[in-house]
Amino acid sequence: MLLTFNAKQKLKLSVTRNKEYLSTYLLEEERVVGAMLDSNKLVSEGEGRYKYTVTSFKVFQLDINPVVLIAVDNKEGILRMSALDSTLDGLGIVDDFNLILKANLEATDLGLEGEALLGVSVSQPPLLKLVPKKILESTGHSVLNGILLGIKSRVQKQLVKDFLNWCELKKI
Repeated sequence: MLLTFNAKQKLKLSVTRNKEYLSTYLLEEERVVGAMLDSNKLVSEGEGRYKYTVTSFKVFQLDINPVVLIAVDNKEGILRMSALDSTLDGLGIVDDFNLILKANLEATDLGLEGEALLGVSVSQPPLLKLVPKKILESTGHSVLNGILLGIKSRVQKQLVKDFLNWCELKKI
């Protein structure tokens, strides 16, 4: 049985200091991605490609360890991220696992605006065959929402802090 769940978050973040330099800052791809995600779990895989080990989490006493290959590009002032490939450890053998990530971040007159969609489809793991599908899907939605809220919080704090540090280094 295939389980499908997703989560979506929007971001509107006011930036008052040096906001006219935000679009230039967003061109610092590796720096920005490292500030948005946990840079300790991020490995550059070449130009515009990053391997990210998502923070492990527990679902029904199982430790889940997703690893995602992310493509990043910046066109027309919009930083876009998408999942190219993903693996999942911790659920035992699963036949089908697909992770969808589509996210964007752009500088606006007010600061930063963005949106992220995170989705997963996975065959029901043998270890969870006795758990009803609705409970698994509800849990999946909650987990994905938690991941996106964590990233949103990090953007609101760490990315803005990194932007201001970058401005100081550039003597802006």
